[in-house]
Amino acid sequence: MKVIAINGSANNNGNTFQALKIVADILGAEGIETEVVTVGDKGFKGCTGCHSCKETGRCVLAEPEFTDILKKMHESDGILLASPVYYGGITGPVKSFLDRAFFSSTGGQFRLKAAASLVVLRRAGAMSAYEQLNNYLLASEMLVVPCQWMAVFGARPGEIQEDKEGVQRLRNLGKNMAWLMKMKDMTKDKLPLPDSEPRVFFNMIR
Repeated sequence: MKVIAINGSANNNGNTFQALKIVADILGAEGIETEVVTVGDKGFKGCTGCHSCKETGRCVLAEPEFTDILKKMHESDGILLASPVYYGGITGPVKSFLDRAFFSSTGGQFRLKAAASLVVLRRAGAMSAYEQLNNYLLASEMLVVPCQWMAVFGARPGEIQEDKEGVQRLRNLGKNMAWLMKMKDMTKDKLPLPDSEPRVFFNMIR
């Protein structure tokens, strides 16, 4: 089994990466491979709202690197989202990436896949940014890993290691994610996934 971890920071070795690494180490000890992919430094364009992906199944912008990362997410058994907190929200690059990645995945590629999110911050804005990330998971009918609020504090690279409570929560997240993924794998032949009804759309203003 494999988890793809999306690093929304532009820093390849900053606190957000280090937080993901703590979770990845726990998953690794449980026999689950984790690949950390940094999108915070990629400069992906935001979604244009053209809806062409609903017809073609792929984003019209479709930079090769974007397509490659999205393919890894589709093929993974679990997804982990992480972002630093900027002005009470997630970073612009990761929002641009996630908007396009989730909106263009029209074939239910994320449905009932194990997923979790976490945010890293210096002071305030944790819950609004955390909610932003979780919205992608919930709207895609993913199995959100049960855990405490995943906000870890630190400013300079490495400072999150001093947040003992945060580090403990990261370890627990890794254990819970591994358990959920293994439980799903062990029951796949005994308990098939529920059918997904064709989606009904209703516009509030006509």
